[in-house]
Amino acid sequence: MAIEYIKKATKTSATGEDDTREVVIKMLKEIEEGGEEKALEYAAKLDKWPGGSPVLTREQIELCKEQVPQQAKEDIQFAYERVSAFARHQRDSMKEFEIELSPGLFAGQKLIPMTTAGCYVPGGRYAHIASAIMSVGTAKVAGVENVVACSVGHGEHGIHPQIVYAMDLAGADTIMAMGGVQGIAAMAFGLFTGHPADILVGPGNRFVAEAKRLLFGRVGIDLFAGPTEIAIIADASADPHIVTADLVGQAEHGPDSPAWLFTDSRELADDVIGRIQGYIDDLPQVQRDAATAAWRDYGEVILCDTREEIATISDQYAGEHLEVQAQDLDWWLGRLKNYGSLFVGEEATVAFGDKCSGTNHILPTKGAGRYTGGLSASKFIKVVTYQRQTQEATREVGAACARISRNEGMEGHARTGDVRLEKYYPGESFNLGR
Repeated sequence: MAIEYIKKATKTSATGEDDTREVVIKMLKEIEEGGEEKALEYAAKLDKWPGGSPVLTREQIELCKEQVPQQAKEDIQFAYERVSAFARHQRDSMKEFEIELSPGLFAGQKLIPMTTAGCYVPGGRYAHIASAIMSVGTAKVAGVENVVACSVGHGEHGIHPQIVYAMDLAGADTIMAMGGVQGIAAMAFGLFTGHPADILVGPGNRFVAEAKRLLFGRVGIDLFAGPTEIAIIADASADPHIVTADLVGQAEHGPDSPAWLFTDSRELADDVIGRIQGYIDDLPQVQRDAATAAWRDYGEVILCDTREEIATISDQYAGEHLEVQAQDLDWWLGRLKNYGSLFVGEEATVAFGDKCSGTNHILPTKGAGRYTGGLSASKFIKVVTYQRQTQEATREVGAACARISRNEGMEGHARTGDVRLEKYYPGESFNLGR
């Protein structure tokens, strides 16, 4: 493989992980031991929370909703309808079944929604209105009984009103003004609600991501995630203006958001590199500062000889968002294997999926696209199995089980087959591996 790094990142997704982990471990331990009082202490310190319960009353929710302009309500409704429709199709693609594996031996699959989901919605640097729909809406479509939605409360101003509107529209049973690690901990431990989460979902900064990772096992999580990523595959036919705009559009997320371009066109690569700082400089200051650091430290441009090499590199990176702006789109759709969500063709950009087009934007980062997809209705549903059988089926199953168990040295297991055969077929002789 002949590849050339025209621009190489100076930092990786692992940069700063140890310091983050140390902070989060301390916070989770203190909140678990100190309960609601300690969570509120952190909220006051980090988010300037004025005190009192962080759980919004129905009156507070309605007051927030009154502040939302009509056009924003219509746009949120537009996004909700598409995201929830896609989630319903995902849910409906899963099936319960029962099959007779051999005469009298039946095995089946049941789909059981989780009881409580904790949905984190970022609200710090930006108000992630769409994340409320992606997490809360998908959980409710999946049949989750109790959804606790959580976002940072900015002092006396509380949660951004449009986030509250989206949470309520999507079906949140409880809305809580608490962000960061303290918000994740509150949902995991059931603080303020009495409903400990079975699963925690939603994007967040590196502290939120690390809190979810540390709690995994005690609770389920949607996926291991870090700062958002964009990868663009582009050939000579791509429009450098659009490629550059899309790279910058994701880089504004934060100073540690990777942006990668994979191409077989040196001319395109040089054109994009020449444009990108100008596009960044044209952003408002907060976004400009984030995108400048992201492109400087995490941006990469990789030149390949062939499209097969591009596909191989792309699969190695397993980008969270992967755009393809190249000829022969069906080839790319069939060939690419590792990504969080794929945007096929110039018309389909990451921002559309992030906000309103229907697919979920809570996606795997840091290479996790090699083994998992993003948030879907299935994440909230336990696929469990059962079996039942007739006494006649036990004649085969019981004897085979006893022999296998004894070959493994597990005599206790073997005898559970023995006793049934003795009961159901008294006086008969079986080869039980003794």
